[in-house]
Amino acid sequence: MSMKTLFRGSATSKQLRQPASTIVPQLKTAQIAAVYRAARVGGDFYDFVTTESERLVFLLMDIAGKRDQALDIAAAVQDRFRAEAAERMGPNMLNQSDALTELLLGLNRVVLDASGGVRCAPTFLGCYDEPMGTLWYVNAGHPPGVLRDHEGLTLLEANGIPLGLFSHFTHDAQICVLQPSAALLVPSKGLVEARGKNGEFGIERLKESVSTASCSTAYDLCQTVLNAVDAFGKGTPQNDVTTLALVRS
Repeated sequence: MSMKTLFRGSATSKQLRQPASTIVPQLKTAQIAAVYRAARVGGDFYDFVTTESERLVFLLMDIAGKRDQALDIAAAVQDRFRAEAAERMGPNMLNQSDALTELLLGLNRVVLDASGGVRCAPTFLGCYDEPMGTLWYVNAGHPPGVLRDHEGLTLLEANGIPLGLFSHFTHDAQICVLQPSAALLVPSKGLVEARGKNGEFGIERLKESVSTASCSTAYDLCQTVLNAVDAFGKGTPQNDVTTLALVRS
């Protein structure tokens, strides 16, 4: 028997996966939406989990690397996220800030383990308490979320480094209040970096788009911002472009 035959029979390779489809939940007094656009060449990934205590846990992650590998890591993240989010943020949770930080730390370990090393994964992780109208969040090296209310615009800036770089780096959760009719738009890295003849779309154009958008529904807000990116790029091929919106009724 040849050596070539021996190696062919014993060779193994990892079966790459993709995350399961995400179902956007229905809330009582708020709306949530996520819209994806452009050629899927990278690892934009979002997911939602609702809890018995009327909390919505959500994340938007941009996993660096080639599509198949990034989506395989996203599948592992989704498994951990769905297994732990409802339990950690459920009715027995004592400290929402600590629970969100611990959940993110676990997701960071998943990124490192699934990638077999360092893999940059900017992540926005949030927990919206619907009865209270409060949002606890961690922005781990992700583009800022844009919160619009009657007082104007507020940027939910990054307060830590991306996931997948260090095993024990912790992030402190932040809190903000979504007033009635407030709207939150979380953009992907690819959206902020979308190219046009005048450079990148950038944060200032994002703020302008959110400021002038109709926020009647979360889906409308997502579409308005994506349409602004399309108009800016004017047919220029883009990487992953994703929007996630939360609008309080």
